[in-house]
Amino acid sequence: MTETKSKPNILFITSDQQRGDCYGFRGRNVYTPHLDMLASEGTSLETVVTPCVVCQPARASILTGLLPRTHGVHDNGIDLDAEIGEKGFAGSLSAAGYHTGKIGKAHFATYHVYGDSEKYESIPGSENAPFGWRGPYMGFDHAELVHIGHNWWLPEKPPKGLAYEEWYYGDGRGEQKNKLLWESHRDHKGAAQVWSSKLPVAWHNSTWIADRAIEFIKQDHDKPFCLWVSFPDPHHPFDCPEPWASLHKPEDVDLPEHRTRDFEGRPWWHQAAVETKIEGQGAEVRTNYSRLPEVSDDHLREIIANTYGQLALIDHSVGRIITELEAQGLDDNTYIVYTADHGDWLGDHGLVLKGPMPFEGLLNVRAIVKGPDVPVGKVSHEPLSTLDLGATFMDWAGADSLMDIHGTSMRDVISGNGTREGALSEWELLPGRVGVGLSLRTVRSKTAKLTMDLKSGAGEMYDLATDPNELTNVFDDPAYATLKADLTEILMSRPDDMRPNQTQVGMA
Repeated sequence: MTETKSKPNILFITSDQQRGDCYGFRGRNVYTPHLDMLASEGTSLETVVTPCVVCQPARASILTGLLPRTHGVHDNGIDLDAEIGEKGFAGSLSAAGYHTGKIGKAHFATYHVYGDSEKYESIPGSENAPFGWRGPYMGFDHAELVHIGHNWWLPEKPPKGLAYEEWYYGDGRGEQKNKLLWESHRDHKGAAQVWSSKLPVAWHNSTWIADRAIEFIKQDHDKPFCLWVSFPDPHHPFDCPEPWASLHKPEDVDLPEHRTRDFEGRPWWHQAAVETKIEGQGAEVRTNYSRLPEVSDDHLREIIANTYGQLALIDHSVGRIITELEAQGLDDNTYIVYTADHGDWLGDHGLVLKGPMPFEGLLNVRAIVKGPDVPVGKVSHEPLSTLDLGATFMDWAGADSLMDIHGTSMRDVISGNGTREGALSEWELLPGRVGVGLSLRTVRSKTAKLTMDLKSGAGEMYDLATDPNELTNVFDDPAYATLKADLTEILMSRPDDMRPNQTQVGMA
């Protein structure tokens, strides 16, 4: 066996907008048997923050190992510079002899652009992708991508769309599928963006992604592989297909303990972000799709039950992928990592979806890791970030990064007694999303969290050890002056390598 071929494989699986606590083994009433088993056979990382709480910056950070204001995608609607993206962990592992693949949602460039675009991930630019295009893309040797993947919009009909859309329309039944996709099996009491889709599961993108990942694993690899499998769910709309949509009954789901809006004591932008009129291009979508009003308990139950169904389908798909990995005899020499790009409030503090209030359900995506030297049954609370994942992959692979990165390998924490002071998240939020612009920076330590708007100086801080539900903002409490000073020092230790603010080319 050659030295390269003996190196470990890496199977990296992500969902989109999954809270870190939405697993059966973490106590929520959601059916995730395969992920629960993965956690029991590996290590559970209980504090892993997203570098940004929305998709494009978070995904660019996972790939590059850089904070958003350094790779430049500091808000949705900004494209990742390919010269930076291609030097991320995928390009670095490819240069070190790995076969790298990306299957599912990428979102390194903007889908809904305001004008024209040549980028294959943009709706107009996807028309320029040659039929059968499968990469290379952003350092990945192989790319089989779902275009958007959130069914508020129908899959783009070829010649637009990407690999999934080619397959979806390829049998000539695309219009029939579209009709079923937007029809609901049953009534959901008028809950916003909720329906139980009639699209047969065989045609759903979660199933297609698992199928394509299984085919990738079944290949006769003459060198080690790193495969990023990326599911677009449980991102809204809440359109889980049957029978998964009925797996969890709304009356049985668990509701957040604190689920009313509470702006008193919060920094000014909490209320402004949900009440300010959104202006400019894309305002209608931002108002009606990206922002939900405070919902009733009945509607919240419908949203959570549907989300749980989406997660159960992903869990089933993960189980299929891992079963194939084992069937190929690759499991003993493969690291498996499961996490999400960012979370969802899912009713916490009367909020649903995401925005500039980095409560734990949105910020802390957590992770599960299994692999050759990963302890079984270990639970770590050290503060980590998903931008550390690329550095970890390269550490496992013995590969060098093609550029300087902020991420640090988690290996000493996962397989040893390593510790961390804090993990950073940031969002240079332009006004188009919620009507106000912000320059947010957050630090999450093991037991506390501080967020500041660097423009106004306002902030919020929570002592998570005594206040896990984040009910009391102690930012201005003199009793917490020392904690505030310590966290501020970490917050301001961010490397001085920020790029100028970029111009959005679209919404997301």
